Amino acid sequence: MAKMIKSPNIVNSFNEWDPLEEIIVGRVDGAVVPYLTREFKTFAKPEYWEFFKQYGGKPYPKEMLNKGKEALDNLQKTLEDEGVVVKRPEVIDFSKTYKTLYFESCGFNSGNVRDCLMVIGNEIIESSMAYRCRYFEFEAYRELIKEYFKKGAKWTAAPKCSMSNELYDQDFPVDDPKKCEELILSGRYITTEFEPCFDAADFTRFGRDILVSRSLVTNNFGIEWMRRHLGPEYNIHVVRFLDNSPMHMDTTWVPIGEGRVLTCPDRPCLDKHILDMFIRSKWEIITPPAGLCPPEIPLHLTSRWLSMNILMLDENRVVVEASEEPTIKFFKNLGLKPITVDFKHFFPFGGGLHCSTCDIRRKGTLKSYFIN
Repeated sequence: MAKMIKSPNIVNSFNEWDPLEEIIVGRVDGAVVPYLTREFKTFAKPEYWEFFKQYGGKPYPKEMLNKGKEALDNLQKTLEDEGVVVKRPEVIDFSKTYKTLYFESCGFNSGNVRDCLMVIGNEIIESSMAYRCRYFEFEAYRELIKEYFKKGAKWTAAPKCSMSNELYDQDFPVDDPKKCEELILSGRYITTEFEPCFDAADFTRFGRDILVSRSLVTNNFGIEWMRRHLGPEYNIHVVRFLDNSPMHMDTTWVPIGEGRVLTCPDRPCLDKHILDMFIRSKWEIITPPAGLCPPEIPLHLTSRWLSMNILMLDENRVVVEASEEPTIKFFKNLGLKPITVDFKHFFPFGGGLHCSTCDIRRKGTLKSYFIN
């Protein structure tokens, strides 16, 4: 039996802006291009489908992979230079084909930690996930999680999805992107309510209040599981945005400190009661400038709004992609200190600075930030 060491603060994080002390930064070592399956077509941008058809099941092109690894190493060094302890996951060979009772697939990568893991207080929660290529992604983090558990953290793994055909709407018109967008805007998604599924990045933490959006990978069943799991100490607010491809909230509604949140102008909040909650509680809702991702960077799975996918070190310092000059200027005008890092070559692997990390410890306590 593992020896337990009482250390309640080894894992501690309640929001996105308290002073950051320790974090996990992902890896793309062993990354494989996913197959262009039915469910993955709703995630991959149609203009890049040929890339997935050509390379599906194969390692990413060597130059792309090396640049992605360098970007994550750049982030590690930048964070360490700012006094943050950085942990990295195990290297996993995602090219291995695996077969369950319901499907067969290759893997993807372990770069986007934020999708797989969520920290609430002193608890690490593993997401159930919803895409078959990500079924075993949690394996990359297991050694780290066991280490935190032995030092006193709580550890929960959400119910693992079977990812059988019943989880996916078999009538969803995945080959017609325009029709897909129309259905999504009407409230219909590729994922059904067959079993609970969620990515952690669809949840945004504001202390006792947590916002979550129904998305391509997070269903109402998964949201209800999280609500019951966390219990009455937390308020789970389901929020909708004008988004024709909803996937994670950290390029849409991004807190940058107590009382300030960024809103994506292309994906405005549709729920008046959510907006009223922020306004009533004196939160400033701020619109950032559009992203300027260099044209040579393929956004296979993301959008230019990765410029909003930032990482707060505290309420004064913000980590920003070095090429996003309008965003850097924007933060300076808000009185923040931008910490720049060359990270753009990670973008093709499905995320940005926030996506590629998971806060383990921030110096802060559980608080309420809203007048409910």
